[in-house]
Amino acid sequence: MSPLVFTLAVRALGDHAEAEEVTQQTCVAAWRSRGTFDPDRGALRGWIVGIARRAIADALEGRTRERRRLEAIRDAPSDAERDHVDDVLLAYEIEALGDPRRTIMSLASFEGHTHEHIAQSLDMPLGTVKSHIRRSLVTLRTRLEAADVAS
Repeated sequence: MSPLVFTLAVRALGDHAEAEEVTQQTCVAAWRSRGTFDPDRGALRGWIVGIARRAIADALEGRTRERRRLEAIRDAPSDAERDHVDDVLLAYEIEALGDPRRTIMSLASFEGHTHEHIAQSLDMPLGTVKSHIRRSLVTLRTRLEAADVAS
């Protein structure tokens, strides 16, 4: 029976390795469900071919799923593109903060300055700079979470 199943699988799938896998699956499925075979309903050969046809259909469906998955991965934006979109969104939200928080957050986020350096540069107390950063982060988190929910 396995040469028949293998031939059917090769013709349907066009791949010897996949046909071997389908043949193996068919033999295992036939063995496991041997108690359901009823000779009054048809020949053993037809029963096994039916099992093989279902295994071939499953293999073809697996190919389709894999192709869709690969297309989705190919069409998905790259990490660099997502990072760029995130940077633009963050810059927009920081711009909307208004001064002095906009200036403080720009220095901290985009230029990488420390709290101490920002306080010295803007001639502000360190605690005030830290408070502005803290309030800005809370505001940004709220806005970005709302934007995430909306999308």
